[in-house]
Amino acid sequence: MDSGNPLGEFLRARREMTSPSQAGQPWSGRRRTPGLRREEVAQSSGVSTDYYARLEQGREKHPSAQVVHALARALGLGPEETAHLHQLARTARGPVRRGGGAPVGPRLLRLMDGWLHTPALVLDRRLDVLAGNRLGVALFAGMLEQGETNLVRFTFLNPDARDFYPDWERVARSGLAALRVGSGDLMNDPRLTELVGELSLRSAEFRSLWARHDVRGKSHEAKSFNHHQVGELTLTYDSFTVDSATHQQLIVYQAEPGSASQQALALLGTMAADLPALPTVTLSDRIEDR
Repeated sequence: MDSGNPLGEFLRARREMTSPSQAGQPWSGRRRTPGLRREEVAQSSGVSTDYYARLEQGREKHPSAQVVHALARALGLGPEETAHLHQLARTARGPVRRGGGAPVGPRLLRLMDGWLHTPALVLDRRLDVLAGNRLGVALFAGMLEQGETNLVRFTFLNPDARDFYPDWERVARSGLAALRVGSGDLMNDPRLTELVGELSLRSAEFRSLWARHDVRGKSHEAKSFNHHQVGELTLTYDSFTVDSATHQQLIVYQAEPGSASQQALALLGTMAADLPALPTVTLSDRIEDR
């Protein structure tokens, strides 16, 4: 995944995307390189330019927590980006963690099954769909019925995604930023490496966006869909960490009360009632077979 130097790659990407004004640096006229210079980051962080260069090049892999915090401040990183940088530094110092394949708990499945008006999915850190209630499966039927269970792979490699997501570019950027969050402590995970490798080979847009190293977890935002059965609808989603299972997220979608999207969601609900009578449609086995 990438070049085997995730800490250095992240530092370089954020440095090149940070302007002097964003970092509080005085303007010094024409610049030959984008963003900040290495010496500017080093000076603001209180380390030598040689030491910072070795961090970017992967020759130094053990920065202290204090140095990481100073680098985050010098680069103007937000809370999620700072946490990601600390995670990359810890990964470089400690053993590699690999993503587990724990099934979705039965109590959570029963809870989701009771939500008749709100689509719900459970995702892992790779953005694989592990489970969904009837309405969640119906919302993403165009993807799931093709045997695809990864949201990022669908977004970049399936032509139907550009019809399904009217604001495709925003969805693509958001998905990759969320995948970056998950990649921080799943370095060298075989399935994540395979996913990133496949997408890098088959999608120039993925390669370009992945190289930005944007980091932003799924939390809360509105998303537009163009569903093949009920047409256009705009839903907001909220993401919740599943405390009982490492690396699982519960994503719950809602429509604005009284909106056309709520009516479309209600129509989709009548169609979802015809799905097989399972407590909750679970997709974990499909993922393990990939």
